[in-house]
Amino acid sequence: MAQPLDLDAYLARINYHGPRTPTYETLANILSSHVAHIPFESFDVLLGRPIRLDPEGLQAKIVTARRGGYCFEHASLMFAALEAMGFAPVRHASRVLLFEPRHESVRQHMFLTVAMNGTTYVVDPGFGPFACSSPIPIDGTPVPARAATHRLAREGNDWFLFVTRDGEEIRAWVSTMEEEYPVDFDMMNHYIATHPASFFMHNILASSVTQEGRVNVMNQGVHIIRNGVAEPVQLADRQALRSLVQQHFGFDLPELETMRVNGVPGWQ
Repeated sequence: MAQPLDLDAYLARINYHGPRTPTYETLANILSSHVAHIPFESFDVLLGRPIRLDPEGLQAKIVTARRGGYCFEHASLMFAALEAMGFAPVRHASRVLLFEPRHESVRQHMFLTVAMNGTTYVVDPGFGPFACSSPIPIDGTPVPARAATHRLAREGNDWFLFVTRDGEEIRAWVSTMEEEYPVDFDMMNHYIATHPASFFMHNILASSVTQEGRVNVMNQGVHIIRNGVAEPVQLADRQALRSLVQQHFGFDLPELETMRVNGVPGWQ
């Protein structure tokens, strides 16, 4: 029998000390705290390690070892936490449109919806640098209110997430919004983590919130965002990557110094 999530340990991991009643305020604060404290990173794919989505595996990696993860891990962990607090989250999958057209993008992203008080919200903690720290209402209301960066729009049977990149609104993912189940994500996770055609098998992707903004890593290119201004930095080698992760992601992973990345020049 699968071990349940240690909710107390998870809430301590995200530095959340507020109410646990299943209200919108609790949902919004849990999501904000999760995004602020758990980074996006896919290093285990490049290290050839299995990506576990069960509560025990997520607990060991993200909560106890204080690592990050990619979308399946983030959304699965939040699903377990929200369910333990009395919410009724629903799992969904989408095709990411940031790097390739729809007809070439497999269903490779996991997010949740939570319905309450007559409104359904998208909860998407694992979308890397585009993760929204607020629930996104499916009625199309942009969030956040003062400087909108995310909104949902329906076109026929499809739902599109729009995000703001470099001051321009773009389509980020598309979903039919049908309910998916753990077995579906086991299959998607296996493909993303092991298939030779998977984008994650050939690219270093990581993103972490900092006190001043965010740090985004894409292969050897790094953008350190402070107070809304992005400073580009080029990683010289694997040791520089390890140091960056130590400084901005909150954990040390010595294996990064020997990690092979086929597709990144000079890192094979």
